[in-house]
Amino acid sequence: MDQFTLNLLFVGASFALYIGIAIWARAGSTADFYAAGRGVHPVTNGMATAADWMSAASFISMAGLIAFTGYDNSSFLMGWTGGYVLLALLLAPYLRKFGKFTVSEFIGDRFYSKTARLVAVICLLVASITYVIGQMQGVGIAFGRFLEIDAFWGLMIGACVVFAYAVFGGMKGVTYTQVAQYCVLILAYTIPAVFISLQLTGNPIPALGLFGDTSDGEPLLAKLNQIVTDLGFAEYTAAHGSTINMVLFTLSLMIGTAGLPHVIMRFFTVPRVSDARWSAGWTLVFIALLYLTAPAVGAMARLNISELMWPNGTDGAAVSVEQIETSPEYAWMATWEATGLLGWEDKNGDGMIQYYNDANAELQEKAEANGWQGNELTNFNQDILVLANPEIANLPGWVIGLVAAGGLAAALSTAAGLLLAISSAVSHDLLKGQLTPNMSERSELMAARVSMAAAIVVAVLLGLNPPGFAAQTVALAFGLAAASIFPALMMGIFSTRINNVGAVAGMLAGLVVTLLYIFLHKGWFFIPDTNIFTDADPLLGPVKSTSFGAIGAAVNFAVAFFVASITKETPQEIKDLVESVRVPRGAGAAVEGH
Repeated sequence: MDQFTLNLLFVGASFALYIGIAIWARAGSTADFYAAGRGVHPVTNGMATAADWMSAASFISMAGLIAFTGYDNSSFLMGWTGGYVLLALLLAPYLRKFGKFTVSEFIGDRFYSKTARLVAVICLLVASITYVIGQMQGVGIAFGRFLEIDAFWGLMIGACVVFAYAVFGGMKGVTYTQVAQYCVLILAYTIPAVFISLQLTGNPIPALGLFGDTSDGEPLLAKLNQIVTDLGFAEYTAAHGSTINMVLFTLSLMIGTAGLPHVIMRFFTVPRVSDARWSAGWTLVFIALLYLTAPAVGAMARLNISELMWPNGTDGAAVSVEQIETSPEYAWMATWEATGLLGWEDKNGDGMIQYYNDANAELQEKAEANGWQGNELTNFNQDILVLANPEIANLPGWVIGLVAAGGLAAALSTAAGLLLAISSAVSHDLLKGQLTPNMSERSELMAARVSMAAAIVVAVLLGLNPPGFAAQTVALAFGLAAASIFPALMMGIFSTRINNVGAVAGMLAGLVVTLLYIFLHKGWFFIPDTNIFTDADPLLGPVKSTSFGAIGAAVNFAVAFFVASITKETPQEIKDLVESVRVPRGAGAAVEGH
């Protein structure tokens, strides 16, 4: 059976499963659509939350960024994992005890203001739509490769699939679909990693193989360091970027994680507050299985790619064009070239493809002596690395098909969760909560589905020209959530001093200043070539656009406390409400209603 047929079988079977589950568990009421009837078991919810959390950025993009940058991009792991702990300890149980369906509803009630709820909806939409861009980007890449079509058509097909099961199933359908997707994605991520770790180090546990020795007795990381520095790249295990930017970036990811509406919504689906805590614990277990494996996947893939491009060692001859075109070992390059995400060019006409860092001044003398005329691996989209990894390592066809299904599961599961957060904000918080409070339940469900369809269209249009790799685009969304939503939630739970005016002023200040900083570096509304600065030369010293969320959050806190201090004090009944939510007594029960 050829590889294309295997891919179709794995992807088709997984999609049939997802859509079947969505139909079986379709939402019949707003309680089902928004919170799955609040009847999800903590273990089930933990698995669904892990799938919701581990998006295309985690599955497809993160290992690629680590592979091509090394230590500096380990901040993705630290920020995302630390942020989830922050969310589990400081926010999730209290928000569940408050008993609402959405983050915006909590902010509106806590700050006793329809304006606060409206501003929260705006913040949620901006962050969530930015996040969806990264997911649809991953969907396009995965479909493009495994259906052997252009990434544009892959994006169109993926959008239709998301629409099919997210729009009809709501939170109830998505919850059980995400359980299936977690099983698919974790198997798809770990099985190839085990194979590759055994090939390179003889150790079946990738996280341990990363620190083990290769078959020639040399430590894997030492060997990788030697190869990449020989080719003019930065040492893999050393830090090279600004420490200030790395700290701000990690902090931005952490507090952005704790402010993500689509993840917080998952804690509204369990029966009790204690179940929210257990859900958080189980989610950490399920997330750890992938996050402990990701550094090994990145390092081992980088080593394999470097050795494939220089099969005779860095002092020998590079891979020949003839080898790439005829050897089965290099067949993956032709299939990925068809997607437009991989490319090479024999610039000096010597029949070889030299892969090296042509921006390294120290390597210029060697390049000139050998007649090299620049790096000839002209295009290697880092987002393809995990999906191409089994092919690069020459693994069996069924493993490649499994990875196809896993990559799509990761992107689609998070896209569905984000679309639910967007539709809930529009139908429940904006329409029913603000504009048409007498809307019937049937009309509210229809509005939710229509708004979800509109969000898909917007995400597809923006996903055609994303502002970076999938994980980098997602990092921008985390920064927006960090600057706008997280401070409002923290102040809403832990401070009675912040009143409605302070909360609104803080959210607007944090959102606007962060959005402006991002647009200055990534282009206005992410339109290419409209930026004034770049992340290589940022406006504020070493602070890149992906790291600014932490500064935006500080602005939010400062503005909120200042405005609250010069305006009317929070009413006593709201102070009493805040105290009742924070008190652990009665943690088995939660307030119901919406």
